Amino acid sequence: MAVLGGLIFAALAVVVAGFQLGLAAGRPWGHLTLGGRYPGRLPLFMRFSALVFALLWLAMAWLVLAHARGWAVVQGWGLYSVLGLCLMTTVLNLITPSLPERRLWGPVTVVMSLAMILVVTL
Repeated sequence: MAVLGGLIFAALAVVVAGFQLGLAAGRPWGHLTLGGRYPGRLPLFMRFSALVFALLWLAMAWLVLAHARGWAVVQGWGLYSVLGLCLMTTVLNLITPSLPERRLWGPVTVVMSLAMILVVTL
């Protein structure tokens, strides 16, 4: 089950990273992030942060998948850090004032958090 959780988390983290890369490239998806504060394209400084978050999600996908496959790359605090970030992201996506953001990312982050719970508990 931990491998399945790792695969699910990694696949969805790659989707989130792709979204962040799209934001960084100037895609007009601002209504789907940051509470819809920047409809359309994000300002340049926010596009840079989207690039950083894309790299972070890709790194977390690799670490979780590596752990789930039995490659002892990261243990303990690293996995719990990823779980904590997932849970925080889930809460923020469920309470965002942006209805499109809530509808899109709420379910995605709930599944990611559940998948991480499988990874850290099994």
